[in-house]
Amino acid sequence: MSISVGLLSGYWFWLSLLIYVPVLGFAIYRVPWGVLKSNRRLQHFFLGAMVFLMVMWSMRAGISPGLGIHFLGVTALTLIFGWDLAIVAGTFALLGMILVGREGWDSLPINAVCSVLLPVMVTMLVLKVVEAKLTKNFFVYLFLCGFFGAGLAAASSGLATGLLLWLDDVYSWSKINHEYVRYLPLIMFPEGLVNGIIITGMLVFHPDWVRTFDAKIYIDEQ
Repeated sequence: MSISVGLLSGYWFWLSLLIYVPVLGFAIYRVPWGVLKSNRRLQHFFLGAMVFLMVMWSMRAGISPGLGIHFLGVTALTLIFGWDLAIVAGTFALLGMILVGREGWDSLPINAVCSVLLPVMVTMLVLKVVEAKLTKNFFVYLFLCGFFGAGLAAASSGLATGLLLWLDDVYSWSKINHEYVRYLPLIMFPEGLVNGIIITGMLVFHPDWVRTFDAKIYIDEQ
């Protein structure tokens, strides 16, 4: 779910920049830099997550420019590190993609909104609904926030990308639907599976490393 260089008009560049920069600034402000600075294992884990994100985003499939599908991994990143660090990590991953020549500077804010900000927001929305409306249960958290949340985040990112290309008259909706939108349900399950496996491993071996998971509530009090 990434938009290639030069596909969209400059209007979308400035609009997405106007949206993303304040959110990124607030995320940077919210990051617990003291904890990150003092914990070397967390630093390595965080840097490794960014590299892993770049690798996943580099492996994409598609026919026409801008209509490529790839794994996001943003849901797992958000649940483990929190929304603020997820946005920072996603931004650095996009910058890394630019440095290795896989993306361009003029597509950075648009891809940041579609592939980072929107999936993070969807993941956090699912998490908040689960926490507010459902029983605090380990499996509820795992399947709804991890599996279902990841699939929903991937679908929202893909739909946003397709809508932008359609609104800017880059492709007709029939072409976008034929080459892209109709395949989104197929990516939702593997996206949920990949993120779910990552979250499952973290909850089994290092539940204290998952920032949005409180073992005292989800396990000890059951």
